[in-house]
Amino acid sequence: MNNPKKMGRPRTFDEKTALEAAMNAFWAKGYDGTSMKDLTSAMGISGPSLYSTFGDKRELYLKTIDFYADVDGCAPVVAFEAEPNVRKAVRDFLTTVVSYSTQAEDGPKGCFLASCVATTVGEVEGVAERMEKAINDTDARLAQKFQNAVDDGTLPPDFPAYQRGCLLHDMRQGLVHRGRAGWSADALLKDLDDRVAMVFSKRQSSPMSESSNDC
Repeated sequence: MNNPKKMGRPRTFDEKTALEAAMNAFWAKGYDGTSMKDLTSAMGISGPSLYSTFGDKRELYLKTIDFYADVDGCAPVVAFEAEPNVRKAVRDFLTTVVSYSTQAEDGPKGCFLASCVATTVGEVEGVAERMEKAINDTDARLAQKFQNAVDDGTLPPDFPAYQRGCLLHDMRQGLVHRGRAGWSADALLKDLDDRVAMVFSKRQSSPMSESSNDC
């Protein structure tokens, strides 16, 4: 029989909601600028509850990175993967990026990884590995869509699927950067057709491009 005195109190908060609140706190003030008081206030929980559920500040920060990479951060990639037509998929990817970068009503705009997490690589243990994994995973998912189109004959056999996946990822970061700096959605979408055309342009052959698989 359980001893009521030894049983912990049941949690009265949702962990995912608390993690999202912590992520937004880090995003707004940066890792160094966010205090434990900021975190408990944003998450709506006590200090002991934070420590018992999420660990210390660094452990909580790493959990917010994992949360973002698994949930929020992949929305443009999900839109890209959901559209069967690869050319329309590229448009959906870019328009979703623009929407996230300019139209967020609550919380910071843009990308948590690029705007906040990247600045703590080399300073907070565990961040570099997560950033590398997030980048590589995104490159791979984008490249796979192009490779599928190559395999089914939609794109030519020599289409550089991996390199164009990296290019699309880099376009995303550029749009996020501009959106965070105040560019409007209309301004960012003005050259959308040119950006899509660039992704599908004929490969420029060179000794370097033919011998390297790096982005």
